[in-house]
Amino acid sequence: MPNFNLDVVENKNLYFGLAVISSPILFALIAFPDSFSLSWNQGRGGFLFALVFIIAEIVGLKILISTRRLLSVIPLAIIIITYIIGLEYGLRDYILNSAEQYNVQLIYSWTWMWDFIIMAIFVMVALTIFFGKRWIRIAPAGPIFLGGSAIILSLDAFFPYDTLGPLQYVVPYLVQANVWLIGVFDLGVATGRDNIMFLKGDFGSMVLQVFWPSAGVHSIIIYSLVMGAFLLKMNIPRKRKSIYFTLGIIGTIIVNMIRIFALSWYALKVTTNAEKWEEFHSVAGEIMFLPWLFVFLLIVILIETRRLKKLETKSTKNNS
Repeated sequence: MPNFNLDVVENKNLYFGLAVISSPILFALIAFPDSFSLSWNQGRGGFLFALVFIIAEIVGLKILISTRRLLSVIPLAIIIITYIIGLEYGLRDYILNSAEQYNVQLIYSWTWMWDFIIMAIFVMVALTIFFGKRWIRIAPAGPIFLGGSAIILSLDAFFPYDTLGPLQYVVPYLVQANVWLIGVFDLGVATGRDNIMFLKGDFGSMVLQVFWPSAGVHSIIIYSLVMGAFLLKMNIPRKRKSIYFTLGIIGTIIVNMIRIFALSWYALKVTTNAEKWEEFHSVAGEIMFLPWLFVFLLIVILIETRRLKKLETKSTKNNS
């Protein structure tokens, strides 16, 4: 009988499990790459960021997954892949047609919402099978990011533009701040009224109407959900958690301000062509917000890792 270490086999199962969880996303990326738009409400681009969260939280764990648990998730992954294929053969049309009976205002946010709901459920179920109830402290960021994106898409589908008052409330303040910045940097002529900006630059005039998703309010909600889950699993004092959370909110607001400023600069200095401007608008938010989120989380991890090492060193010296 061959001699092998059972722990090594079980540890490999952890990475096989990661591969199984990743398989629907990777299949969709290979089979339907055009569906992975970076815009938050126009495709599956958010799947990739969720996958990065999942990989970052699972790789390196020393938790064992039994082969039985691993095999039980494979049929679920096959079901999700079948769903993704089915969308191309009539299922997406059925979802689009159902929008009218639910009084959906933006049908594309409605259709992509279901992709994120299905993927969020799959990832949560898979993690629950692998780790039990502990998954919420082991690897919460990925499914919470997916679930948060689904919530934002549902709000956009049922309450588009400025129909959801509380989320639209902060927009006029951001507009006025942006108008002030344009004046400070002397980029052109800008005036603001409520959520509307009137811009006049090198290529003519353009009117921008800012709604809560474009102002980045959705990114604040997603940040709050992901950061809340991230801090929940960290063994640090509550005061430090509050400081990190608050700094992240401030940073996210600044990133949103930079995004609005960049969109205005594009209209003032690059083009007033609506089609070209919309192409830039569709990716500007996620290009700025998601890297900021990753960098901020990395900074928090590095700070806390160094602090923990210092405390361990100090404790060792005191004991010796």
